Amino acid sequence: MASVAHHRHSFRDYLDLEEISVVKHEFMDGEIFAMAGGTPEHSALCAALIVLLGPQLRNRACRAYTSDLRLRVLPTGLATYPDVAVICGEPERDPGSRTHVTNPTVIFEVLSPGTKEYDLGEKREQYQLMESLQVYVAVAQDRAQVEVWQRGAGGWSHDTLGTGQALTLNAIGCELAVDEIYREAGLASLIG
Repeated sequence: MASVAHHRHSFRDYLDLEEISVVKHEFMDGEIFAMAGGTPEHSALCAALIVLLGPQLRNRACRAYTSDLRLRVLPTGLATYPDVAVICGEPERDPGSRTHVTNPTVIFEVLSPGTKEYDLGEKREQYQLMESLQVYVAVAQDRAQVEVWQRGAGGWSHDTLGTGQALTLNAIGCELAVDEIYREAGLASLIG
C-alpha cells in the first residue's frame, strides 16, 4: 500500500478524500493508503463468493456485500473495504460516518501477493476485535486453499482447507466447498 502523505490525517480528512476520489483508500493510525486494484483472479473469486453465498442467505436475516462496503473497526479506527462481508440484521453505522458499517458477522479477504501478510496478520487481528465478527476467511488466489478463523466459546480457532474440503460457516448457516469456490471463479485448474 502506498501512503498518500507523511503526516497524520484525521478520520474526517479520510472521509473527505473518499468522497472525491476515484480510488479506494484505507485509513489506519492517521495514515491514508491507496488500495491497489485486483487481478482478474482476485475479482473472480470475490464474485464467486457472492454468487455461492446468495442462494444460501436467501430468506434469512443476513446479506452479503461486495467490496464497495465501507467498514470501520471501532476499537482500532481502521477504515477499509473488505472483499466480501456478510452482515446479519440491520447494518450498524459508525457514529463518525454514515457510510461505514461496524457490525459484520463474516469477512472474506482474497489474498494478493502484496497484501497477503497484512491480511493474514495485522488486518485480521484488527477485524477480530469487532464484537460482531464471528468468522474471518482468507482465500488464496494462486492455489485452492482457504484459511478460516471462527470465534467460539474458547476464543478463535484456525483451520486451513483445501481441495475436497468444505467450509462450514455456522454463524450464518452456510457451507462453501473449496472446489466449488474455485470452479465458480473459473479457476478449476487450481483444484488438485
